[in-house]
Amino acid sequence: MSTPSLRIVIATRESRLALWQAEHVQHLLQLQGHQVTLLGMTTKGDQILDRSLSKVGGKGLFVKELEVALEEGRADIAVHSLKDVPMDLPEGFALACVMEREDPSDAFVSPRYATLADVPQGGVVGTSSLRRTVLLRALRPDLRIEPLRGNLDTRLRKLDEGQFDAIVLASAGLMRLGLAERIRSRFTPDAMLPAAGQGALGIEIRADRADLVAALAPLAHTATWQAVAAERAVSRSMGGSCSMPLAAFATWQGRQLQINAAWGNADQPAPLVTASAQAAVTDLASATALGEQVAAQLQSRGAGGAS
Repeated sequence: MSTPSLRIVIATRESRLALWQAEHVQHLLQLQGHQVTLLGMTTKGDQILDRSLSKVGGKGLFVKELEVALEEGRADIAVHSLKDVPMDLPEGFALACVMEREDPSDAFVSPRYATLADVPQGGVVGTSSLRRTVLLRALRPDLRIEPLRGNLDTRLRKLDEGQFDAIVLASAGLMRLGLAERIRSRFTPDAMLPAAGQGALGIEIRADRADLVAALAPLAHTATWQAVAAERAVSRSMGGSCSMPLAAFATWQGRQLQINAAWGNADQPAPLVTASAQAAVTDLASATALGEQVAAQLQSRGAGGAS
């Protein structure tokens, strides 16, 4: 039975990538027969560019104003990069849909060097992420890892101006904006484990909007949703913040879900703490349980301390 046609307003940040994501969902919903418009907004995360996200409240700063628009009824849904979404949503909100994942890898971007191994000793690599910082240090402790804020275009401009020898970005964002040619190489998960939810889009609604749950159901991708549920369960169990020196990435091996996680110390050089597990997963509850199992392994090995 088809769902009735709805008038849907999408709250979105006004960065080029956020607008691409919102317009992508708009197009898919219009194909389902819905009338869809966008409500562009600037979030606190977009405004504070002189400090690292981990020092000003984490990536949740990118979603708060959008949630206010949902709460006030000015918008019906918000489209997020899932890795920016806090692990526990405020009361009254729900993640109604997770879409099929794009390439989850991290991209090495440099006008001078083809791979991280080519960057000379003492070279400067930029990233906005504590996760990438600790993983880069593990790979190349001789490099200077410097903070890099701003939207995708701003980060690329800083690279092109010579402020960095290379920067590390999510492959998915570059591909979505038609900038795949900027990717010199992709890190394998073995070299740089992705963040929980990286490459996936999540759609947030007010929890009481059953009509939207039905409208969004055709956009959901069960295999991705279960994989990222396991990843986000690791993060939630480790403290819930998107701005942690934590990587968690799940892949399907037949009907088994394999999840790997890594934790580093952002304040001082220290070996990474790693953990992994595999289990048959059939729903979000079993996916979450698998992630919690991996988090318990990390904690038993000393992760989650001073960082």
